[in-house]
Amino acid sequence: MAASQASVRAAMSHLPSEAARVPSVLLVLVRFVRTRHWVMWLGVVIIGTIVIALVAAPWVSPYDPAAQNLLQRLQPPSAAHWFGTDHLGRDAFSRMLFGGRFSVTVAFATVMLSVSIGVLAGILSARQGGLLDEIIMRIVDFLLSFPEIIVAMFLVAVLGPGYATAVVAITMCGWAPFARLARGLTLEINARDYVRAAEILGCTRRFIIFRHIIPNAIRPIAAMGFLRFGHMLITVGGLSFLGLGVQPPNADWASMLAQSMDYVERAPLLVVMPGLALFVTALSVTWIGQGLELRGKSE
Repeated sequence: MAASQASVRAAMSHLPSEAARVPSVLLVLVRFVRTRHWVMWLGVVIIGTIVIALVAAPWVSPYDPAAQNLLQRLQPPSAAHWFGTDHLGRDAFSRMLFGGRFSVTVAFATVMLSVSIGVLAGILSARQGGLLDEIIMRIVDFLLSFPEIIVAMFLVAVLGPGYATAVVAITMCGWAPFARLARGLTLEINARDYVRAAEILGCTRRFIIFRHIIPNAIRPIAAMGFLRFGHMLITVGGLSFLGLGVQPPNADWASMLAQSMDYVERAPLLVVMPGLALFVTALSVTWIGQGLELRGKSE
């Protein structure tokens, strides 16, 4: 009897324990931190929270962002006005919510237009080659040789300030980096065997582009799109800070910051909060882009 119990214990000792089979929580956490994927997911949570707040602004905003009350001007933060009031007595929290809608919308529209134009130009340049390739790439080189904010300021000065003008002005030079990236990716994918096999089988150019090139290039382009979003958000903010972006009575974060500079000593929160919103939004989207880039390299 004793011998049989000993043999059972010996047999069980060779079986992996439950603790050995299941990785420890600490080990999983260390691996997760080392991969830096947590940075991307943190960015997703932050930008998701910001987008939800901006979309729900008409329902969660306690005041009309344009309503003025000079008797309540430059009030400190309180239960009635969470971020205080500005120099015209407008609720700063409500203006932050509605102003963010303009900032994020302009940057998003600019990125989407830049991606669409740049990817189309880059793929066409790589697939067509020859003179068209030279023309498109020389235009790209010309646009990339100037700072975007300078080109945007020039175009806004010519076309006039405003919401639509800011989108057009930044898109005019914002598509160039996407065109160069899309061209390089297309040339790389064109050299692969399955693309050559599709060409030998007589597949159309449209089929090859939408079936092979775009699906294999989408992740690097998406990563660059997120990285460029933060850059374009700051560029849009620069135009608005100079009075060349969104025009009154509308406002975005940068124009709110510019209007509050004269009152920074009396109401510093009017300057801090719009600047912090721009910084956190740009940083969170940049983290998402970096995370997608790291995931692409690891795969």
